[in-house]
Amino acid sequence: MHSFKARPFVTNCIPVLPGLILAIAISATAFLTEAIEFHAFGGKFIENLVLAIVMGALVRTFIPLGELFEPGISFCAKRVMEAAIVLLGASISLGAIEAAGFELVAGVVFLVVVVIPTSYLLGRLFRLNRKLAMLVACGNSICGNSAVAAVAPVIGAKSDDVASAIAFTAVLGVLVVLLLPLTLHLFSMTGIEYGVLSGLTVYAVPQVLAAAQPGGAIAVQTGTLVKLIRVLMLGPVLLGLATFRQRGARTSFRLDQVLPWFIIGFAVMMVLRSIGIIHDDLAATFNTGSNALTVIAMAGLGLTVDLRSVCHAGGRIIITASLSILTLVIISFGLIALLDI
Repeated sequence: MHSFKARPFVTNCIPVLPGLILAIAISATAFLTEAIEFHAFGGKFIENLVLAIVMGALVRTFIPLGELFEPGISFCAKRVMEAAIVLLGASISLGAIEAAGFELVAGVVFLVVVVIPTSYLLGRLFRLNRKLAMLVACGNSICGNSAVAAVAPVIGAKSDDVASAIAFTAVLGVLVVLLLPLTLHLFSMTGIEYGVLSGLTVYAVPQVLAAAQPGGAIAVQTGTLVKLIRVLMLGPVLLGLATFRQRGARTSFRLDQVLPWFIIGFAVMMVLRSIGIIHDDLAATFNTGSNALTVIAMAGLGLTVDLRSVCHAGGRIIITASLSILTLVIISFGLIALLDI
């Protein structure tokens, strides 16, 4: 009886397997490449997430993929990504707000609220389409590739736009990590000041650790805390974008459109982390799982992208992202001076 009921489930899973296996193989190659990169150069200059989407796009561009792979590719790019967003919530604790103090938290919120629309308008000025402009804006303002990947399903962004936003802004993210230490000496910054600057301007948490290292342990600790507060803004931004999209699409109200299941899951995981049900070790496990699922999802996303169709937007994306980063840096220096950090 049970085996009979299980047959529809198994039958529905079979079409997904070819594309899923291909995406997993590409993501495994991305992890291996990152490990080789770390072993050879002592650092991860190109993250596994970026490697996965580029490798997937290369496969799509140069190897014809039949319809056999399409269900699994679509499953990875959408469902696997949504699951990764839920797990990401476990890495964020509301206790970071109390630890940082109201003024610093308010400053981070102000920065995100200002930079997102500014970057979006810059993107539109340089003729990026609306969704691509929003992806670049959210990636720069919150947490880089993770924000791009999380925002994409909420605004219904196309695969080409997501690939473009991740591929081109990733290069700038590495440049920020390499160039930011110059400000430590040029402006004679203290460790705390430099940590705040790193947390406010660098894309991903691991990159913050690398960028803040020249400022010492206090810079690393401060930068990580500020960065986590920026990441905390992802939830409200996702909710705001979902609400805005719902109102713009139709007049009837549907809770599942304003609050997709993965946004609710993200919020629940964040609350569970904050009240201690998800402890540090479990949170670290969830974070590792979220990263693994995100890489698989990006491999699937890359498998939907023909690189020849996205390269034409590269220059405009780089200009938009560069000006957005410059805006981040200027506002960050202003906040450091205003808060007298």
